[in-house]
Amino acid sequence: MAKVAVLVTNDVEDVELTSPVDALKKAGHDITIIDQKAGEEITGKHGHKTKVDAGIADVMPENFDALLVPGGFSPDQLRGDPRFVKFARSFLLADKPTFAICHGPQLFMQTGLVKGRTMTAYKTVQTDIYYAGAIVKDEPVVKDHNLITSRTPDDLDQFNAAIVEDLIQ
Repeated sequence: MAKVAVLVTNDVEDVELTSPVDALKKAGHDITIIDQKAGEEITGKHGHKTKVDAGIADVMPENFDALLVPGGFSPDQLRGDPRFVKFARSFLLADKPTFAICHGPQLFMQTGLVKGRTMTAYKTVQTDIYYAGAIVKDEPVVKDHNLITSRTPDDLDQFNAAIVEDLIQ
């Protein structure tokens, strides 16, 4: 099964982390939660606590098969750190399975690689990715090669099904 890196920090939208991670684990995939430092605990917007498995300085993109970026305020914080941007950029360049929901695509904008890609995101982020050059669709799930994006927690069932299916292929 696939090794999936999850880039996340405090103020993540709790269910956008827990629901896809649970779906991926249930499908047999190995999940690694990545933030600044291994062993720390992050707190979601609604209080859910998650233990960090690895620090960004301790991981290499080539050791993972897929990337997940949950939404909330987490992606906006992560995109301010060039290490997280470089990590995400490598997945997009390699056309590895790359998944984001809600505000998650904010991290991808920072890579400079959304121009010409078909994507979706939370309503306000759709404008941002449009100005970054993406082709925006207001749909529950948008797939562009191995890039899968989604809009909100309301779309989680469809998003989870799409990312699990993508890793089967």
